[in-house]
Amino acid sequence: MTIEFELTDEICNTQYGPLAALLVHYQKQKTLGPLAEVQIPIKKYEYSPSSKLEQVLLSVLTGCETLTEFNTKVKPEQALAKVWGLAQFSDQSNLSRTLDALTLMNLAQLDKAINKIWQPHSQIQQHDWRGFLWLDFDLSGLPCGKQAQASQKGYFSGKKM
Repeated sequence: MTIEFELTDEICNTQYGPLAALLVHYQKQKTLGPLAEVQIPIKKYEYSPSSKLEQVLLSVLTGCETLTEFNTKVKPEQALAKVWGLAQFSDQSNLSRTLDALTLMNLAQLDKAINKIWQPHSQIQQHDWRGFLWLDFDLSGLPCGKQAQASQKGYFSGKKM
């Protein structure tokens, strides 16, 4: 599938253009593939359990603070659903039921799947741990000179620096 981004006068549009590009990238790289390893004991009607988990992730990426916002924020986005390969998104109640059906074993599987997703992209995995990892925390709020390396004006307890 070729995705093109441009301004149109069409009715079918999405406010989540950058997210659509990210979803296409995820599909090509099979980034979210490990979610299919989570074997949730629920029946598959229209959406597989892994598809529902992906839609829960999508709700987070679109800024939904709770799943109840999914129906108003994400579900109407038919163009975004088409990019994901769906006719439309699931209802938030189906997503909630899927999360409710997770057992302790499923949560362990989900933890493993999430680690498989983020670890290849983590910069911590690429750090040379034979040397030191320097962390510099200065919470004193004392002013520093303009000559200090990477110094910036800051804000401490209502005092401008």
